[in-house]
Amino acid sequence: MLWLRTVQLGVKSLLLHPLRSLLTVLGIFIGVASVIWLLAIGEGISFEAQKQIEGLGADNIIVRSIKPPSEETANTRGPVPYGLKRFEFDAIVETVPTIKSALPIREIRRQFSRGEKMVDGRLVGTIPDYARVLRLEVDRGRFLEPADVQSHKAYCVLAAEVAQRLFPYQDPIGRTVNLIEHKDYYLIIGVMKSRSPTAAIGGSLEAQEFSNDIYVPISTMRQRIGDRVWTRRAGSFEGEEVELNQITFRVDDIKHVLATADLLKAMFDRSDVKITVPLELLEQAKTMRLMFIMFMGLIAAISLLVGGIGIMNIMLATVTERTREIGVRRALGAKKVDIIRQFLVETIVLSIAGGATGVAFGLLCPTIVDGLRNFARWQNPEFVAKLPEVMQAVTPIIVPVSIPLAFGISVVIGVVFGIYPAIRAANMDPIEALRHE
Repeated sequence: MLWLRTVQLGVKSLLLHPLRSLLTVLGIFIGVASVIWLLAIGEGISFEAQKQIEGLGADNIIVRSIKPPSEETANTRGPVPYGLKRFEFDAIVETVPTIKSALPIREIRRQFSRGEKMVDGRLVGTIPDYARVLRLEVDRGRFLEPADVQSHKAYCVLAAEVAQRLFPYQDPIGRTVNLIEHKDYYLIIGVMKSRSPTAAIGGSLEAQEFSNDIYVPISTMRQRIGDRVWTRRAGSFEGEEVELNQITFRVDDIKHVLATADLLKAMFDRSDVKITVPLELLEQAKTMRLMFIMFMGLIAAISLLVGGIGIMNIMLATVTERTREIGVRRALGAKKVDIIRQFLVETIVLSIAGGATGVAFGLLCPTIVDGLRNFARWQNPEFVAKLPEVMQAVTPIIVPVSIPLAFGISVVIGVVFGIYPAIRAANMDPIEALRHE
């Protein structure tokens, strides 16, 4: 009953000065909301990064050919040979017991045509596992099959955007597409669904587009095009000789990934080959996530600290303003603990009010961010299109622990920063307080 009456008296005292109380609550509100918002945005960014890495497969090891810098090949006559070899692919598959499967890939930039329509794109020589590993889905027809690779079939599968540009009003299945540079025709057996590009992951893996791809059996690509490719640049021809652009190895158990990766790094200890281990990147991303959350939490904690200083400042001003009231209460028999209780209750009420409203606003973070992004797209779509992809796609994710953490800290700050004003009020001399004007 005593505490209830104290709370009622404290609320009544705060309502006598609504603007001052509102500004005090605002400091805690901003601090609590910033804790939830910053952690949510950090979690959303981290989630997007981890999703990109997980899309590569935690049990995969990606080995790519890297073209040497031009200064290293300036004196090379003819096409520049570099990168992965087929005999290396065969040797690894046969001798490394922990490798469950391997996906060879050969890529060439080329022009495709159908009648008068032309598309600059990427010709990808591969095997049927490509669609599963890269998480591509068939829209119409089918993807490549083992028999197509074994028989060197002149079949191809189009990416959705290529199909739309070459066949805007026709069903491409059963028709042909021309590879201009080589005057080759490929029969279209399937069309894939649209696939969003993968973002670049630090310096470990470059971004990859799928919108302008045409997929053919890797055996057919080798038979018809070969390993040497010439490209016209600045009035001259540049040639390169590459057998495989990439090999994605799938390990039999995630426990063997790092050991297998170390073995492959020892085998490919040269500058024209780069090895990416998604599992290592995933562990790094998780570590960075913790560091990022700690950094965001530190910034938000400073906001709460500023709110606490605001509470102490207001309460000190309140003590000075209510000196005569304190003297009257002490003269009527109120003890020091009663005065302390009254002022602590007022600071706790302010903290709880600020914390509760801050939590409510913090929970609206995903909705508000999506709304602001959609409004920006509506007002200025060109500006939004130039933003980094993560800013266009990231959705804040509320960290559950941030809610009780932020609210609890706000209450603790209210108590901590309210103790000094309360003690100062309780230690006033009643006679001097009654004389105060």
